[in-house]
Amino acid sequence: MLRLLLFNAPRHLSIGGRIMAKEQEAAWPTIKRRTFRYDRDQTPTRHWLGGDPVATSFFNSLSVVFPKGEAFFIDCIRPWQRRAGEKLGAEISEFIRQEAFHGREHVALNRGIIAGGYDVSALEAVVDDVIDAVRGKHAIARLTYTMCFEHLTAILSSATLKNEPMMERAEPEMRRIWSWHAVEEIEHKGVCFDTWMLATEDWSPARRYWTRCLALALISVGFVKNRFRGQIHLLRQDGWSARKSLPAILRCAFGKNGLGRAALGDWIKFFKPGFHPWQIDDRDLIPMGESVFADAASPAPAVQPVKEDEPQQIAHAA
Repeated sequence: MLRLLLFNAPRHLSIGGRIMAKEQEAAWPTIKRRTFRYDRDQTPTRHWLGGDPVATSFFNSLSVVFPKGEAFFIDCIRPWQRRAGEKLGAEISEFIRQEAFHGREHVALNRGIIAGGYDVSALEAVVDDVIDAVRGKHAIARLTYTMCFEHLTAILSSATLKNEPMMERAEPEMRRIWSWHAVEEIEHKGVCFDTWMLATEDWSPARRYWTRCLALALISVGFVKNRFRGQIHLLRQDGWSARKSLPAILRCAFGKNGLGRAALGDWIKFFKPGFHPWQIDDRDLIPMGESVFADAASPAPAVQPVKEDEPQQIAHAA
């Protein structure tokens, strides 16, 4: 009975690790190449999200993670590219390209945060510690971490784009970069999951299911803890005590219109047997988000493999 409950899912395809029916796969959005560049002449005000220091601290603390985090995700997925089929291999190339550009643009944004008077060195040290703890693990363990983190960023991106009243309060250039990043996180949200399915193709369904569920639960705890620590650190520089910060952070995250509250339902869906990220069909948010940033998306050109050192070149071009 337990086996029927957990694994009575439709028979899946095994093309490059894919697990959804062909008609569903055909509806997935294409991963596009875009031209986007954050305005280096802009220095965001200290509380750029509608004057709200708490909401601003969430996005600022997350931005600090991205340059090193995105580079690490690229390192984790690249070894599987040669094993992937043509379609998934091309999507991995585009995932790498998008993540490299995200890292580059957040380097520029983080310079603005620092110029606004914040010391983010302690937050960067936490990122280093987390990456160092994962880097020495088995390749599949590193890919599992990446796959789970991509689920978190995808559902938070979806919640961000849906919360138009919040984003309308943001300074225009900040709204542009976060909308751009959110669109692309949604667009490539299935790539790491499909790669993980490929990497674990010789595992039993039970082992796959319990591994990914346990991994997401543990990684989510760490993610929330580190975001709270990061926000408290930034708010302390605004004169807030930890005792004052924590209740405000909880209200901001899980109160009415909070991003954590909005993303909770999609977070839970990950624990469904037979889950795939595109079972959360939020592709309608992509054109909505694209309308926010000035550089309109262009049709994706023919996919060219990303050169071995290209992400590093992009990341250092900021």
